[in-house]
Amino acid sequence: MTIRLYNTLTQKLETFEPLVPKTASVYVCGITTYDLAHAGHGRTYTTFDVLVRHLRARGYEVTHVRNETDVDDKILRRARERNIDPLALSAEMSKLVNDDLTCIGCARPDQEPRVSEHIPEIIALIQALIDKGAAYVAATAKGNDVYFSVRSFEPYGKLSHRHIDDLLAGARIETSDVKRDPLDFALWKGEPEEGWGWASPWGKGRPGWHIECSAMAARYLGEHFDIHCGGMDLIFPHHENEIAQAEAVWGPPFARYWLHGGFLNVDSEKMSKSLGNFVTIRDVLERNDPEAFRYYLLGTHYRGPLSFDVEKRDDGRVVFPGIDEAERRVDYVYITRDTLAAAVAEAGADTSTAASGDPPAKAFKNESKIVAETPEKVLAALDKDLNTPVAVAEIGELCKAANEIVKQIGKLKKDPAARAQAVALAAKAITSLEAACAPLGLLQTTGPEYAKRTLERRLRLRHLDPAAIEAKVAERTAARTAKDWKRADELRAELHALNVEVFDAGDTTRWRLLV
Repeated sequence: MTIRLYNTLTQKLETFEPLVPKTASVYVCGITTYDLAHAGHGRTYTTFDVLVRHLRARGYEVTHVRNETDVDDKILRRARERNIDPLALSAEMSKLVNDDLTCIGCARPDQEPRVSEHIPEIIALIQALIDKGAAYVAATAKGNDVYFSVRSFEPYGKLSHRHIDDLLAGARIETSDVKRDPLDFALWKGEPEEGWGWASPWGKGRPGWHIECSAMAARYLGEHFDIHCGGMDLIFPHHENEIAQAEAVWGPPFARYWLHGGFLNVDSEKMSKSLGNFVTIRDVLERNDPEAFRYYLLGTHYRGPLSFDVEKRDDGRVVFPGIDEAERRVDYVYITRDTLAAAVAEAGADTSTAASGDPPAKAFKNESKIVAETPEKVLAALDKDLNTPVAVAEIGELCKAANEIVKQIGKLKKDPAARAQAVALAAKAITSLEAACAPLGLLQTTGPEYAKRTLERRLRLRHLDPAAIEAKVAERTAARTAKDWKRADELRAELHALNVEVFDAGDTTRWRLLV
């Protein structure tokens, strides 16, 4: 077993070799808590949730840190608009963001440091940079700023692979009359005494954006750690500046591996709040199941762009076609597990003749192989730079094999030994399916709970009354009992027009509302 990850620093796939054997230290740049999380954030944090799940599945003891930026000019502006304390706004948004990320299956990190709670560590790092000659104090009308001297750090640009002399042309560079060089960036922003901030050796102020992550990562993972993650938009300047600050004091490497997720695009542009083209995670969950959103995100490799399509239907509904398709696939996975469980339960004592270790009947040789191998195949796909599309495809093949096993169980009533083997294989398939889905964060609830939450939402979105559907289904059952096949077919067509699928089993009928 070898895990290979694409390292932005070297622009190569590299074998993961942690600083301490069988451990992994992972830092993920978190959200700035002034607003709700959008779907692009969902993609980023789902990607690195899978990374952490996979490392743990492969036996690594993982320390997962994801910060919260609760000190930022955007937070201050939004708080002023709402006339509330900036940290109160941040705490409110933090809870909503974490609720949304938990809902889509992202496990809470081991540590979630907030900038406001780590001012001493930030000040200490800034002072160390000043002492090293890598930073300087500059007086402004508002107070004393502190800037990092970019040209004092010779390898600057090594993460973004930009030459320092080319950065002035086209790069997003802060301008200021007090900086010695246009490339220099703020470590501390001075504030007047009545302003929002904290006391420091340079006067009242608050930290710049970049310094916070260097300080907090070092606080929880050490001055050198394994993996640093974030969206592709953070490569420059944020992560480039993190490296400069950290390595100017502690030496290289700050992080050994740098992983960056691709953009979630709307109309070929990155989804972002600044562009105003974002859809929040809550917008998605109003219309689709959280696992469907997660499945949709996993269907594209994390480093590539993912197009987020939005359509407005004739009936006025706004839909996300890609997530609708993903929800149909998630339905299939849950139905497969429920079907397997029902087949095993129905067989009951009939399986007593087959021990769990019995070899599969010749007819089930292929299915048995798929059942046995899929969990490891999923992990093997994730070993290759988190290849989630392949992992998801393996789960699809397992579901196909599982449904074939159930189909054959129904045909083997006159062959008790073969049927018992098939039922035993169906039981193994349940375990295999759950194990294969676990590192992807899928199949994380019960079948009845999934059916309940999806039905409630689909009824609400289509303004349908379940009692009216039940009445039509009952009328159709009565028509079938009376052998009025014409009326039964008419009622099936009426139900189909409502997106209701019916399943006949003897004298009874079950129904399901499709996506």
